[in-house]
Amino acid sequence: MFLSPDLLFSLANPIALLGWALLVLAPRWRGTHRLVLSGAFPLVLAGAYALLIGSHYLGPHATEGGFGSLREVAALFRSPWALLAGWVHYLCFDLSLGIWESLDARRRGVPHLLLVPCLLLTFLFGPVGLLLYALVRRFYAPVSAVTPVASVPS
Repeated sequence: MFLSPDLLFSLANPIALLGWALLVLAPRWRGTHRLVLSGAFPLVLAGAYALLIGSHYLGPHATEGGFGSLREVAALFRSPWALLAGWVHYLCFDLSLGIWESLDARRRGVPHLLLVPCLLLTFLFGPVGLLLYALVRRFYAPVSAVTPVASVPS
């Protein structure tokens, strides 16, 4: 079987999309915990990334590009394999961030309906979703967490 960047791209995307769908639509399902919240999906993507980036640096394009300037980064991503590695890196880290948001929201008692826009923005625009979740996390206080005002004895 011949592995091409296009074929591997078509395999990596559904893994990430399924993970995001489970976080948004079935957050309490046992399968979501086993496949996503446990870190299994991001670890599959991380393994793929390690293989892709390793093959890039051991292959004929190893000397192309770098991280010292924008021009070097652009040269690095001219290779479809390096571009695929960058995409898988993006999928892995954004899904990991969505998992953290989900677990943190659950621990803090943030309602899932407040979390969903954060997850959608994290999926689409990574840091924007993180920023929104940071705001929700900062300003949402569950009713049970509000400390009652102590009455002053007269």
